[in-house]
Amino acid sequence: MPLDEASLDEFMNKMIGDLGGAYSAPLVILGDKLGLYRTLSSDGPMTSQQLAQKTGLFERYVREWLSAQAAAGYVNYHDADDTYSMSEEQAMVLAAEDSPVFIQGAFDVIAAMFHGVSRMEQAFKTGEGVGWHEQHPCLFRGTERFFKAGYGANLVQSWLPALDGVVEKLDRGARVADVGCGHGASTIIMAKAYPNSQFVGYDYHQGSIEAARKHAQEAGVTDRVRFEVGTAKDFPTDVFDLICFFDCLHDMGDPVGVARHVRDALAADGTWMIVEPYANDNTRDNLNPVGRIFYAASTMVCTPNSRSQEVGLMLGAQAGEARLRDVVTQGGFGRFRRATETPFNLILEARA
Repeated sequence: MPLDEASLDEFMNKMIGDLGGAYSAPLVILGDKLGLYRTLSSDGPMTSQQLAQKTGLFERYVREWLSAQAAAGYVNYHDADDTYSMSEEQAMVLAAEDSPVFIQGAFDVIAAMFHGVSRMEQAFKTGEGVGWHEQHPCLFRGTERFFKAGYGANLVQSWLPALDGVVEKLDRGARVADVGCGHGASTIIMAKAYPNSQFVGYDYHQGSIEAARKHAQEAGVTDRVRFEVGTAKDFPTDVFDLICFFDCLHDMGDPVGVARHVRDALAADGTWMIVEPYANDNTRDNLNPVGRIFYAASTMVCTPNSRSQEVGLMLGAQAGEARLRDVVTQGGFGRFRRATETPFNLILEARA
C-alpha cells in the first residue's frame, strides 16, 4: 500500500513529543535533587547566574538546564530581562512536597524502570519474576513520594469516610493494619488523624520497614504506630478492625491466599480497604494517558513482582474491579463494593 505521508507525520510528531518527555526526565530528577525548582519557585524570577549563586551550582550547567526546562514548559522564560520563573501551578507539581499534585516521585520510579531494563530483557525471554526487593533503590523512595501526595489529599478527607462506620471506630480507638506499607506514608497519615487508634505497618522489605520507622519518629507518632517485617500472608492474625492495602494487592503472587489471610485477621465486623490503581474491566477502556502510565509501570515492576512469588497470578496494575472482586470473594468475603474513586484510584471495601 502507498505510504500515508500525513499519517507518518502525525505519528512522528507524537514520537517527538514522547521523546521530549523522556529526555526531560533526568533533568527533572536533577532539578529536584539540586533544589533548583524549590529555589526558583520561592525566589524567582531569576537569571541563570542568580539561580546558580543561590544554589551553589555551576552557572553554565544551570543555564542549559533552565533552557531545557523552559522549552518543556516546566518553567517560564522572560526574554526582556533574561530571567526564569515558575507559576504557582508549576510549583505545585514540581517544587511543593506537600502539594496534592506533587509528582517528583514518579520520576524516581521512571529512573528505576530504566535501571531494570537489562533484568527485564532476560525476564521476557525466560518468564522469570523480578521481586520488589530486586529493584533499584530509587523505586522505593519514588513510590512513597508519588503516592503520598494522593494519600495526603484523599485518605482522611474522603476515602476513610466512604467506608461504612470506619471513621467512628477510628475516632473511638481501633486496631489498624497497613499491609504492604512501604515507607509508611499511608500509615503515618492515618495515625496523625486518629490519635486514639493503634496502627501497625507490615512489609516484607526490610529496608522499607527501617525507613518507615525513621519516618514515624520524625512525625512524632511512635506512641501509636509500629512497623514490622511481614508478608501479606503471614502477618499476625490479631483481630484488626481495619486492614488496609494501598496500591499493592495486584503486586502479590497469591492474592486469593492473601484475601483468606486478611479474612482470618479481621474482627467479625471488620473492614478491608483495598486501594488500587483506577482501571476499567475492559482493556480498550484503559487505553488512555493514565492507563498508559499504569500499564508501563505494571510491565516493569508489578507483574514481574507477582511472577516472582508463589502462584504468580499476575493481576497487573490495571486489573479492574471485576477481577479484584473475584479475588476477594474467593478469599471468603461476602460483601464487596466500590466505596469511592478518583481519576487515579479505586477505593474498594470488603467485609465478611
